Amino acid sequence: MLHLRIISPSERSGEVLRILAAEPGATHLTLGRGEAVHPLGDLIEADVARACVNDVLAALTALDLDRTGGISLMPAGTMLSGAGERADAMAPRQPDRTVVWEQLLAQAREGSRLTPIFLAFLAIAILLSAVGVTTASPLTLVGAMVVGPEFRPLAALSVGLVRRDTGLVRTSARTLAISFPAAMVITALATWLWVRLGWIGVGNVEDARAFDFIYHVGPFSLVVALLAGTAGMLAVVTSTSAVLVGVFISVTTVPAAGLAVVAAFAGKWQVALSSLAQLGVNLIGIVVAGVAVLLLLRRDGR
Repeated sequence: MLHLRIISPSERSGEVLRILAAEPGATHLTLGRGEAVHPLGDLIEADVARACVNDVLAALTALDLDRTGGISLMPAGTMLSGAGERADAMAPRQPDRTVVWEQLLAQAREGSRLTPIFLAFLAIAILLSAVGVTTASPLTLVGAMVVGPEFRPLAALSVGLVRRDTGLVRTSARTLAISFPAAMVITALATWLWVRLGWIGVGNVEDARAFDFIYHVGPFSLVVALLAGTAGMLAVVTSTSAVLVGVFISVTTVPAAGLAVVAAFAGKWQVALSSLAQLGVNLIGIVVAGVAVLLLLRRDGR
């Protein structure tokens, strides 16, 4: 279940209470008269079955509460309550098969933005992948995959396409279009420095070709990207964060970017271009799979 917290103007509180009382999937309804200070109003809280949240939010936003007051959602956490069990049982479908669109849109908007922290994580991930391919260290490559933050704007792009939110699509695409080249330039400068310092040699860079799975584009490149995108979007929808780690490790977006930089530095242009193709296939596959998952859930009324 999700915990719903509402700041309502006093004159609207009666309508809010009627909406929540009429919803079989809502329980633990509480009212604090005049407890809200900014904005002024009443504080109303309830626990709502996940499958019922979209209908409740639609009714509350129809009262203009998102502008005159405030609405927030958060996981209810551990609940020991017979009333909560009955409310959850009254839901029309299983909670892990429901997309709470407002919650998903809020997460997508946050994940779509290009921030210094996002760029730092992506640069670190691609730097790690460059170290991994030049030192033939699979463990470093796995670390680079885990650190990479690129799934967030990819998921946001999928959400924007499904919701036809041009602003979200534009922001996500801009984040990807700027962050990857910027992080790859940083990696190129670092590679040049490492060679100058003697930490790696030309022979080490050429050994990057040993990692065929990073740059070799084959039928399973798209299959893996589609599977990873499907698992990733399902994890986002159901707030199953542990699954995302497996998604990060399964796709070679960051390693492909790192290998492209290293191979270009070594003059191995065929490997560099193939790595960029692998990167493109993975990025596109993840977005396509995310769109497909959301379309299926929306068509099913979830």
